Amino acid sequence: MTMRTPLRPLARILKARAHGENPDLIERENLARRHEAMRERTHSRAAARLGLLAVAFGAFYLTIGIRMGHLAASEPSEPVASAPGAEIVAQRADITDRNGRILATNMTTQALYAHPKVMVDPKGSAQKLAAIFPELDAAVLERRFTDGRSFIWIRKVLSPEQVQLVHEIGDPGLLFGPREMRLYPNGTLAAHVLGGYAFGAEGVHSAEVIGTAGIEKAMDARLRDPAQGGEPLTLSIDLTVQATVEELLGAAITALNAKGGAVIMMDVRSGEIIAMASAPTFDPNDRPVPLVSKDAEASDSPLFNRAVQGVYELGSTFKIFAVAQAMELGLVNPQTMVDANAPMIWGKHKIKEFEGHNYGPLLSVTDVITKSSNVGTAHIALMIGPLRQQAFLKSLGLFDPTPLELIEAPGAKPLIPRKWPEIVTITTSYGHGMSASPMHLAAAYAAIANGGIYVKPTLLKQSGPARGTRVMSEEVARESRKMLRRVVTDGTASLGEVPGYEVAGKTGTADKPKKSGGYYKDKVINTFAAMFPASDPRYVLIVTLDEPVDTSGPKPKRTAGWTSVPVAAEMIRRIAPILGLRPQLELPDRSTLTAAGN
Repeated sequence: MTMRTPLRPLARILKARAHGENPDLIERENLARRHEAMRERTHSRAAARLGLLAVAFGAFYLTIGIRMGHLAASEPSEPVASAPGAEIVAQRADITDRNGRILATNMTTQALYAHPKVMVDPKGSAQKLAAIFPELDAAVLERRFTDGRSFIWIRKVLSPEQVQLVHEIGDPGLLFGPREMRLYPNGTLAAHVLGGYAFGAEGVHSAEVIGTAGIEKAMDARLRDPAQGGEPLTLSIDLTVQATVEELLGAAITALNAKGGAVIMMDVRSGEIIAMASAPTFDPNDRPVPLVSKDAEASDSPLFNRAVQGVYELGSTFKIFAVAQAMELGLVNPQTMVDANAPMIWGKHKIKEFEGHNYGPLLSVTDVITKSSNVGTAHIALMIGPLRQQAFLKSLGLFDPTPLELIEAPGAKPLIPRKWPEIVTITTSYGHGMSASPMHLAAAYAAIANGGIYVKPTLLKQSGPARGTRVMSEEVARESRKMLRRVVTDGTASLGEVPGYEVAGKTGTADKPKKSGGYYKDKVINTFAAMFPASDPRYVLIVTLDEPVDTSGPKPKRTAGWTSVPVAAEMIRRIAPILGLRPQLELPDRSTLTAAGN
């Protein structure tokens, strides 16, 4: 405890008075000493506080300086996700065909970005970059380099040659970041199956590769799943068959002046799609921009998948459904004679045959299919009735969206009449007034080919036959196949015969509908729905052509028998050996053989 000295100590006051001195001087002297001591203590406390404050400010600015130095020494990056702690998943599994051949894989490349504040020649660099990348504008680049930004993406993917050219510019503000991109080594092959990719969340060191269309988008979660350990996604597609199909489809479109076309080849037991093509096509490595013109139709774009998204009236290919159902119900058999007298008058409607033919007055059910009689099919459909007809078509999947692992498939819904009076029953029986996709048709024909079981089509490789739903008896399926075989041997698909492979099928020629109503007289959708070998079918082949015309003769020919059928025949001739199908010689009918005499 500090003892304070009194300002007027009594002993000194008395002594000063004894010597005749002024006692007040003693008080002023003591007061001055006390003030001096107080000043020293206050100065010491202030100096200590200032020292502590200086240390605090020094530590604060040192921390900021260290952080700024660290940021200046590192490469800039953009935010990669809105959620805290989210990471970019860059790895994506390969896609292969059924034999393990690569359809889609990954490749490491470089992305180009700029750090404008450390650029030494923004104007010169902008001009040189525009010379390397013609799609870039030098003036726009220069403005962006000089408007105070600290980070600018220039290009997301560069080729090795472009990387070297940018290196030669030599500006320290131009920087590269590693990129994993998707590569489709076969170019346009199976483009509509694969779809395409884009970059999702990204930073300067990595980018998220996501699917934008086709199987890439439909199976995006599977392809990006780390739990799969990079295991490839194996498709049902056979690369060799796919290449053959696309080559022949392209040649047919050119030769027949068609607007486009589609081909589907399906294994009737497993539901596997062995090949699927749509033309015109595109290269998924450089996926085109979708059409945005108000006047443009979706089908005008090469991105449009005609095999899945194309919903068409498929014409006489539907006739076998009416006949098969009537046989299943016990209403007819292959020899039953039905009314085929044309034209058929139904209320205010007139049902006619192609080019005014009259196949009547009667035709057997087999000949109704062989000659493709509208009137005969109409009378069979009336025996069935609207409700039973709808139920059977539903069992064949013709009322549902396309059941396929493509992102575009759920939107491909058949066009079904709102009401179903008897006139709709008639027109639907021969494929008019109701629209479906070629993929729908392939699945429905597969049910006839495999003995009466409806199996869903799939683009994923299967280990064996698929489980399905029985829609008709084996006997009805067998008799239906015999009729379809007669169409090729004696009917409208005679150009579809391929020696050794017993082709069976049905032609369909449908007038294209106008947007304003009614139908074009000179524009058609032609389809040939085939299966082979007819005695024990393994595959269904659907060939659809949009607005084909054969101009090789004196008169233009637009029917499927002259357009889609020969194309399908050439495909089967080329593909069957690839699939390991050995040609079988068909023995002639014994009743036609004549014994040789001596």
